[in-house]
Amino acid sequence: MRQLFLATLNHNARKAINGNCVFRRRCEESLLNDKRVELRKIWSYFNGEPHVFLATADRDQPRVRPVTLVHLKDRLYVTTGSDNAKVKQIEQNPKTEFCLLFEEGERKGTIRTECVARIVTDEKVKADVFSSLSFAEEFWERPEDPSYTVIELKPLGFEYMKPESIEAIRIEP
Repeated sequence: MRQLFLATLNHNARKAINGNCVFRRRCEESLLNDKRVELRKIWSYFNGEPHVFLATADRDQPRVRPVTLVHLKDRLYVTTGSDNAKVKQIEQNPKTEFCLLFEEGERKGTIRTECVARIVTDEKVKADVFSSLSFAEEFWERPEDPSYTVIELKPLGFEYMKPESIEAIRIEP
């Protein structure tokens, strides 16, 4: 009798564990799909030369300024003058963050993006960014201009506050 009880218990325990695994897998798949949807939504806000606020560090002092974000071939860039302070700050400390404010109807949301920045030296990338900008020729004659600098921003994570929310969610790329 005891063996029958243990066999039944083991069988039911295995069913429960397997059921939980299936449920857990479905939950994980659902969360993964939600993350993909949220990431697509976030990246869609980076189209069309949006203005963002870029933060760098000048020793122990944060520095924030508006810049135009360039979303090109699944990468993010900003352009600047080669002698600009942000170039020197990024060379000393590549950790940056930018914040994008956006609207959906009457509501506003934000996307804070933690990044690692690097100065782009690849001439083809610099030319591609230059030709994608609507305003590049207002500041530089051509992509080879020595006063033209491109900075790539590689996202490490996003804090996304949807317009209908009062709390930001953290999403890793």
